[in-house]
Amino acid sequence: METTQRQTYLDWLRIISIIGVLFFHSAMPFVAEDGWHIKNAQTSNLMMESNHFLHLFRMPLLFFISGTVSYYMMQRRSTLNFIGLRFRRLFIPLLVGMFIIVPPQIYMERLAHGYHGSYWHFYASVFNFIPYPKGSFSWHHLWFIAYLFIYDLIFAPVFAWMVSPQSDGFKQSLAILAKGKSVYVLMLPGILWFTFTSWDLPETNDLIHDGSYFIYWLLFVLAGFICILQPKLMDSLERNRRFALAIGFLSLITWEVMRWNGIEPEHAGWPFQNIMFSYAFTALRPIIAWGWVLALVGYGKRYLNRPHKSLNYLNQAVYPFYILHQTVIVLIAYYIVQTQNESILSKYIYTVGITFFVTVLTYHLFIRPYAVSRFLFGMKPLGKSQEPRVKNQEDVVELEKLDSREPFTTSAV
Repeated sequence: METTQRQTYLDWLRIISIIGVLFFHSAMPFVAEDGWHIKNAQTSNLMMESNHFLHLFRMPLLFFISGTVSYYMMQRRSTLNFIGLRFRRLFIPLLVGMFIIVPPQIYMERLAHGYHGSYWHFYASVFNFIPYPKGSFSWHHLWFIAYLFIYDLIFAPVFAWMVSPQSDGFKQSLAILAKGKSVYVLMLPGILWFTFTSWDLPETNDLIHDGSYFIYWLLFVLAGFICILQPKLMDSLERNRRFALAIGFLSLITWEVMRWNGIEPEHAGWPFQNIMFSYAFTALRPIIAWGWVLALVGYGKRYLNRPHKSLNYLNQAVYPFYILHQTVIVLIAYYIVQTQNESILSKYIYTVGITFFVTVLTYHLFIRPYAVSRFLFGMKPLGKSQEPRVKNQEDVVELEKLDSREPFTTSAV
């Protein structure tokens, strides 16, 4: 039951997700929340609320889609070949990021806190390998790539078995979940895990102390892999998309109304003494995440499953764009936050616009055309990622035949 026909809605969802990450990180200098690298003197609580909403499902959606990508990359590959491909597409860009892309972020943060040394004097401290924030060695926003590489490394044998004919019985049994609304059973492990572990293990993105979220993100990867493995599950998500959106919407409204009125555990306004109410409140967060992710996948399958002449270019661009974008944001924000008599909104819009402009041109001029830079940023070699030009209707038919044989994805994540 091999699903190799192009699933363009997953490409579009990944592109939309990365654009969402751009808006999210561009807002971080201006949100009323401590802990980011560059901060504006004035901050916005409303912008913080918008970021809180995006944070609930932006990474879960990316991990879900990454699970589908792993499925397609496993097609016609052995376990070792798959690991080798993920090493090239994920681990190499991660190393490039940690030694080239991320250090400027740390340097600009140090400048904002009073450091006066040159960049090259600072850069030597990266090789002390002291983890950030005490030191200068970090993967910062590239933690997503690190986690995804580890997931694929650990589960490569399982993935190989799942796509092989030996798992046909397992695939057939998954079809049971496609009946009615049974597909939403896939939500339960993530909801239960997050509810009962996130108090003691808050999100760190450092792998070592991130036990709750490391498993939480993994469950989205596995859900994505399983749903694309059994196409009936994706059909069920499309069919029940309004139900998923209702779950995500109602749980979000409930969570926000309680938060805005101070009805939270460990808050003075919390009226419940039984610990189960605290767990129920905590469970709202993963319910929101799963509801919105499965709704977006369902709506994407319904309305975005169509090709476009720009899709191949965008598909190649999103991965390098993700690697580069936060460094560009930090570099720009360092100077923007120093401007006077400018509103938070104007600074934010300028940050988004200039970051998009600089990142896209950097990709187009210095990464896309060259074999070495493509390799360092996890892209396919030149020539392997180019689709034939469409000249007439006969060419369209031939492309459709080609698409039915080749995996849909040209991106690494």
